[in-house]
Amino acid sequence: MADGQGFDWLDPFSSIDLGIAEHSDGIKEWAIEHREAIQPFKFFFDGLIQGIERAFIAVPPSVMIFIIVLIAWQAAGRRTALYVAFALAFLGLLSPEAWPLAMTTLAIVVASVILAVIIGLPLGILAGKSDRFEAVLRPVLDTMQTIPAFVYLVPVVMLIGIGNVAGVIVTIIFALAPLIRLTSLGIRSVNQSVVEAARAFGATPAQIMFKVELPMATPTIFAGLNQTIMLSLSMVVIASMISVRGLGNEVLRAMGRLDAGKAIVGGLGIVMLAIVLDRITQGLGRSGRERGHRNWWRTGPIGLVAQLIDQKNRSFSGMNFNWE
Repeated sequence: MADGQGFDWLDPFSSIDLGIAEHSDGIKEWAIEHREAIQPFKFFFDGLIQGIERAFIAVPPSVMIFIIVLIAWQAAGRRTALYVAFALAFLGLLSPEAWPLAMTTLAIVVASVILAVIIGLPLGILAGKSDRFEAVLRPVLDTMQTIPAFVYLVPVVMLIGIGNVAGVIVTIIFALAPLIRLTSLGIRSVNQSVVEAARAFGATPAQIMFKVELPMATPTIFAGLNQTIMLSLSMVVIASMISVRGLGNEVLRAMGRLDAGKAIVGGLGIVMLAIVLDRITQGLGRSGRERGHRNWWRTGPIGLVAQLIDQKNRSFSGMNFNWE
């Protein structure tokens, strides 16, 4: 109860003080005491981010565009590949600094998504298999999705400090929930008659998981992956407040200086990256019917190369050689 005040039934909250803010300072003290124990994880995250960033920046822009366009063609078709090529070319022409900043942002997003998949996919599978685990996990995911993103920054900075590592951890926390939810939904949406048929033919639980449930849940899982990628990109600007480099930092600096030009360049760069990643992940999540009931290696550039090799082998085997 607040000092010098009696309890007021009409306004009870003004006369009650639980001291939550003061007690929360213990989190800061705990973080300072255990910061050294967190350093190995920080070094791991930092090495992953720097490795991906150096690889992306070392590749010349034209070669990187060619590689991404080939991936888009393989994942989503020629029309999407042309669309991706235009978006990446437009991104590079925004300014001379736009491409290196975009590669830094892409490295942070890729590192965040890789770690989110490593964490979120097993949790989503467990939630899809166990009602009890899903019931325990649901309020945690609700909290992760509804709490303001700025709230994540304070405890992470206390534990890790500022920089790209803290930005990746904040991004994972912010973007993890959709992947877990949609993975669980995909596993639960699998036709149980197919599962029972596989079990009747003697399939083991692992075979049922990897050859029946996960393939049938793939479109839903990739929808969750797509949402995780989009949320990771939306976190780029917020994470730049803790010295995360890339396009988000460019937008933040432009806002501080009221520089509309740099803000537009950074914002459009993030939009172009979002379009490219969205189209590729949507293509990866296409069902077999949408692919014309063909395996993924029968389409795109891999399918073209395989077709050329088959034609060459057929023409070679059809030749009649006279060895006399």
